[in-house]
Amino acid sequence: MKIYEKAPAKINLLLDVLRKRDDGYHEVEMIMTMVDLADRLEMQELPRDTIMLTSQVGYIPLDEKNLAFQAARLIKERYGVSKGVYIHLDKKIPVAAGLAGGSSDAAAALRGLNRLWGLGISEDELCLLGAELGSDVPFCVTGGTALARGRGEKLEPIHNPPQCWVVLAKPPINVSTADVYGRLRANDLKTHPSIPGMVDALERGSFQDMCGGLGNVLESVTLDLHPEVMQLKESMLRLGADGVLMSGSGPTVFGLVSKEAKLPRIYNGLRGFCKEVYVVRMLT
Repeated sequence: MKIYEKAPAKINLLLDVLRKRDDGYHEVEMIMTMVDLADRLEMQELPRDTIMLTSQVGYIPLDEKNLAFQAARLIKERYGVSKGVYIHLDKKIPVAAGLAGGSSDAAAALRGLNRLWGLGISEDELCLLGAELGSDVPFCVTGGTALARGRGEKLEPIHNPPQCWVVLAKPPINVSTADVYGRLRANDLKTHPSIPGMVDALERGSFQDMCGGLGNVLESVTLDLHPEVMQLKESMLRLGADGVLMSGSGPTVFGLVSKEAKLPRIYNGLRGFCKEVYVVRMLT
C-alpha cells in the first residue's frame, strides 16, 4: 500500500516577536495560512526496520538532517513500530525560503505514517510530536489559518483570508532562520504589527484591510543583511501587487493580488531578475 500526502507552503500574514525567552527561544505571535505550492510525499512500508528517503532534487539532505526523516524516526520510536518505510519526496517548495517547506514535509510524514501504520494518533498528539521537530510543524499538521503563540506551537484557528492570488518570489540567496533571530533585538523594536487588526480584517473578509495589516518584524534584520529583499518588495509593489511582505525569516517575498489581470505584468517583471517566481492561490 502507498500513502500520499501533500505538504503545502505557508506564508506569514503577520509575524511579531515579543521577547527572548529564558530557554533561548523567542516568544512570538504569528498569523499563518497556506498557499497552493506544495511538496508531495509518497510513503510505502518496507519489511526491514529502516527509513529510506529519496527525492528528485539533489540539493536537500536525505538522512537524519531532513525533517521528514526525523519525523519518521520519531514516530517509529515513540510508538514502537519495527517496520521500515520508504519515503519519496517530490520537492517543489524552495528551501531556506521562509515558506516552512521542511516543516510541512515533517508534518506530512507524521500524518501519512499515522495512516500507513494505522496508529490512530489524534491530531493533537501529532501536533505535540511536531513541536519536538520544529516550531512551524504543529501548524503544518493542522493547516488552515491560525494565530500561533509561544514559540509557534500554541495554535488558535481563525478565519481564512479572502480568496486572492499570491505571487511568491525567492531571490537567489538562502537565509538562516537562527541567524536572523540571533541578530534580532526584540526589546528594541519600536513598532509591532496589530494582531487584533489582522484578525478583524480576516473576520470581515476585507482584502484591503488584510493588505494594510501585513507586518513582519524580522524584516528589520533580513532587509538590512540582504538589500535585494527590499528591492524585491519595492518591485512587487511597483508592478501592481496590493500588499507585499517577506514571509518568515525570508528571503521569499509574497504579494497579494486581487485581480487576475495584474498577474502577467507582475510575474514577467519579477522574472526579469528573479528566477524563482510562483503564482498560486490561497489554500482556503
